[in-house]
Amino acid sequence: MKEKVIQEKIIQYLKQLPEVWFFKTHGGMYQVAGIPDIILCYKGNFIALEIKRPRGKATKLQEKVLRDIAKAGGVTAVVYGVEDVKRVIQQVPTEEG
Repeated sequence: MKEKVIQEKIIQYLKQLPEVWFFKTHGGMYQVAGIPDIILCYKGNFIALEIKRPRGKATKLQEKVLRDIAKAGGVTAVVYGVEDVKRVIQQVPTEEG
C-alpha cells in the first residue's frame, strides 16, 4: 500500500473525531526538513505523526525531529495505518483521565 493511501485513510479518520484539529504538512523546498506528516491537537495535546508504509522506517532527521517534539512535551509516533493512530490517540492524557 502506498503511503499516500495510508495518509488519506488517516485523514478521513481524523476528520471524524470530535475535539481534534490537524493539518497535513507538504514537504518541499520551502518547508523545514524532517517535519512530521500530520500535526494535530487533540483535547489540548500536541501530536506529531510520521506516516510510513508497512516496514517503512523514519529517516535519522525525522527521528531527531520526533525526539525534539517529545522533549518539548508533545506526543509523537511513526504510524503505519489508522489502527496505529487510534492507539496513539487513546494513550494521550486527557482531563477526563
